Amino acid sequence: METNQERRFALLLVDDEPMILSTLKRVFRNFPYDLHTAENGRVALQVLKQTPIDAALVDLMMPEMNGMELLAEMRNSYPHVWVVILTGYGGVQEAVSAIQLGAVDFLQKPFEDKGLQARIEQLYRMWLLEQENRQLKEQMQFNFGFDQLIGNSAAILSLKKMIIQVAHSDASILIQGETGTGKELVARAIHHHSPRQAQSFVPVDCAGLNETVMGSELFGHVKGAFTGAHENTLGLIRSADKGTVFLDEVGELSPSMQVKLLRAIQEREVRPVGASRNYPVDVRFLAATNRNLEQEVAEGRFRQDLYYRLNVVVMSVPPLRERLEDVPVLIRHFIAETGTPSGSVRTISKEALACLMTYEWPGNVRELENVIRRAAAIGQNDCIRPSDLPDHFRNLSTCVLGAPGDAVREDSLDAYELAAIRNALAKCVGNRKKAARMLGIGEATLYRKLKRYKLSAQ
Repeated sequence: METNQERRFALLLVDDEPMILSTLKRVFRNFPYDLHTAENGRVALQVLKQTPIDAALVDLMMPEMNGMELLAEMRNSYPHVWVVILTGYGGVQEAVSAIQLGAVDFLQKPFEDKGLQARIEQLYRMWLLEQENRQLKEQMQFNFGFDQLIGNSAAILSLKKMIIQVAHSDASILIQGETGTGKELVARAIHHHSPRQAQSFVPVDCAGLNETVMGSELFGHVKGAFTGAHENTLGLIRSADKGTVFLDEVGELSPSMQVKLLRAIQEREVRPVGASRNYPVDVRFLAATNRNLEQEVAEGRFRQDLYYRLNVVVMSVPPLRERLEDVPVLIRHFIAETGTPSGSVRTISKEALACLMTYEWPGNVRELENVIRRAAAIGQNDCIRPSDLPDHFRNLSTCVLGAPGDAVREDSLDAYELAAIRNALAKCVGNRKKAARMLGIGEATLYRKLKRYKLSAQ
């Protein structure tokens, strides 16, 4: 019997008779269990304190602390542990009482090896199911909230793992990345995986807010504070109370707004425009920028103290050119998401994919999405072809396509792989070691693929 779980099923054997403990260890020696022993209840509690235990075989009659007393302690402190009581003749009534206190079963001494093995194996099977369900739940939780953060590259998987790691703290996070990389998607994923997920996520476009109204938009105002202020407003920060505020393009804030924001983050309170008092707020601040804030600080355009408040944790979203292996996955996602009157576009040709795989993508994922939506809108076939792409893409195909007659079926996974390999070789000027590093595979693996596709490299 084998298990591929992170740890093995842990069984604790508790009996004051060394001979019984030795017998029990022999009974279970060929099973995939981690066996632990204790000669009395006190020692058993020490083992439970130091080691994760899943099930326990506990003798009913022991000195110092009997099985019933140990069971009561375990029910209070370790309720997840399944307890099976072992009792000699005459202890059946006590064993029944133990069942009423939470033991899952009792077995009489002298016990039959097969009967004892079968009962513990039932618990083991239940444990395996629980482990499997836990892993499925964790996987679903991991995937949920990343619906729009598409990709399987090492860079994106690393980013997703970091999101999970930082989501449960309340630390401010600065998300850096070029325009179009999906910084808001990262912020939303952090919020979704955080303890604040049931509360509001409020995005603030710092570049889009007019300086004259920004204070009111962020902090709210009271009635009569200025012309047109006909009623009290909460402002974006107070409306996110108990939730998350996402400050997009925070580098665009004016010096005066930087001061006010710093005070709000430090004091955890805001003062609406025209108000005479401050109001407490409980929000987590996430910020994003495509600027180098460290350089902005050095050049005096961004406050150093605000910068340190915002970048407790720094996350970088990789540009699309550094994860080109995700391009085919993103294309499939955008095609599936794009609705056209005819609904005919279903896939992309090898030639069109090759054009897209060799492009630098200065506009990142947002640019790719626009290209695919345009191609789907004007395309006349069920397959996007180079003629459906903007003009500047059409001369790129010769970089990656290679000789006619390649034995790769169009739109197969092999076609995507072939395009990715040729693109990497083109970028690395044929250097096999660099191309393998770019693709995230070993050099030996790349060598085998080169032979398979009849490609050459240095």
